[in-house]
Amino acid sequence: MDKLSYSLGVLVAQNLKKQGISEVKPTDLAKGIEDVIFENELQIPLNEANELLGAHMQEKAKAKAEQGLLFLEQNAKKAGITTLPSGLQYEVISAGTGPKPKATDKVTTHYHGTLIDGQVFDSSVERNEPATFPVNGVIPGWVEALQLMPTGSKWKLFIPYNLAYGDQGAGPMIAPFSTLIFEIELLSIN
Repeated sequence: MDKLSYSLGVLVAQNLKKQGISEVKPTDLAKGIEDVIFENELQIPLNEANELLGAHMQEKAKAKAEQGLLFLEQNAKKAGITTLPSGLQYEVISAGTGPKPKATDKVTTHYHGTLIDGQVFDSSVERNEPATFPVNGVIPGWVEALQLMPTGSKWKLFIPYNLAYGDQGAGPMIAPFSTLIFEIELLSIN
């Protein structure tokens, strides 16, 4: 029972962290779990607990979105950064001379994706294995940028959350409202 209880605690904590909740009072969390499991009177009514958690999550999401917008505002002032009407920003690292893909094409790329704090969340470069996919099968920021890139180009993309994974996030590393950075090398149109 000790191992099972501990395992449940680990899984609950991982779920909380995945949702962006990293600051909790463990004793109060344990008391809330205990009161529900043993059907004790709740110290905070369930509907109020839901409202408190919802308000907290909205505050965190708003802060994440504002952090990304501030980053993009500052980034737009740097030399070599182009900002498109959609909010997508890019910097040409090296200009290719080949054709530009269409939304209906498949492409092969090498890419390196980070959060604005530099944390890597995905990288075909690190795997040493280029990725092939349909242009219209990726996040909107990629779809827009790929159609502007001549084959052979390497660009650095700065993608606002609404052109990335929006208010949902993706996987354990990309929280809702995350601004993303990608270095993309367009190797070929297939």
